[in-house]
Amino acid sequence: MLNVTASLTGIVFRVVHRLARAGLVLCGVSLVSFLIVNAAPGDYLSDAALTTPASAETIARWRERFALDRPLAEQYLRWAASVVRGEGGYSLAYGTPVAPLLATRALVTLLLAGSALVVSWLLALGAGAWTAVRAAHWDGRAVSIGAAALMGVPDLLIALALLVAAARGGWLPPGGVIDDLPGDASLAVRAASLVRHLALPVVALVLSLAPGLIRHVRGSLLTVLRAPYLVAQRARGVPAHRLLWRGALRAAAAPLISLFGLSLAAVFSASMVIEVILSWPGLGPLMIDAVHARDPHVILAGIMCTATLLVAGNLAADLLLRVADPRTQPA
Repeated sequence: MLNVTASLTGIVFRVVHRLARAGLVLCGVSLVSFLIVNAAPGDYLSDAALTTPASAETIARWRERFALDRPLAEQYLRWAASVVRGEGGYSLAYGTPVAPLLATRALVTLLLAGSALVVSWLLALGAGAWTAVRAAHWDGRAVSIGAAALMGVPDLLIALALLVAAARGGWLPPGGVIDDLPGDASLAVRAASLVRHLALPVVALVLSLAPGLIRHVRGSLLTVLRAPYLVAQRARGVPAHRLLWRGALRAAAAPLISLFGLSLAAVFSASMVIEVILSWPGLGPLMIDAVHARDPHVILAGIMCTATLLVAGNLAADLLLRVADPRTQPA
């Protein structure tokens, strides 16, 4: 009973410790991002003064209203307090608090990135295991070479090629989230429309993410399959599929779990580009519009949303790694 209590206490302590570190990281990211966003000369209102007939007095009143005339430290504290209140700052371009504006876009990005991540890992585990087992055969080498070749193709080129193919072939919609459907359309019809629109950006993200995962899974399994204890099991007649899925994959779990945390960073980074090219209304297009409009709080909200998702993913990967490999736990 005492051992169980001590173990649970240790787990809670590690979680709290990691959460505290994650909070410090996000605070650092917020400060650096705020300084970078405000480093460029001018702001939203100075640009608006060039394109609207508003007088200098009107611009000055707007600047005072949004505290843009205050010292940078005070502006940061005001924005941080707004984030704590759940508003996320105020969008000058949209005239609304940032949080409601960002929530829908973040969910759309999560749908795309999450779907692509699941498909990529399923493909990576299957193809990576295949290429590891068939490393000495032509088919295993062909898959491995194909994955290596795809790793050298830029995400932008992949998205543009798929966009041209979809536009010419008409087999998938080249943008948007859902078709223009009547109000009485059933849930099944709406779901089918969503899947059709989701397919193209998911394929683009999978082609960007999966090749690297396949190569890492292949390398990890090749290293494990050469281990003496697995060679001995193979000599004793243990079936190949059991040796692979119950032995090698379990032994390679630690580096693959670590790779999972890194893949979160990769999928969100690639999704920003692909969303813009394929007109997927997630965080990517919102960030581009905010940069063009010089809407600072929207830019900061997008950065912090992405950073939070990445930190949360790395935290989850770290906790899974400690469960899968007790050697990573401190004595």
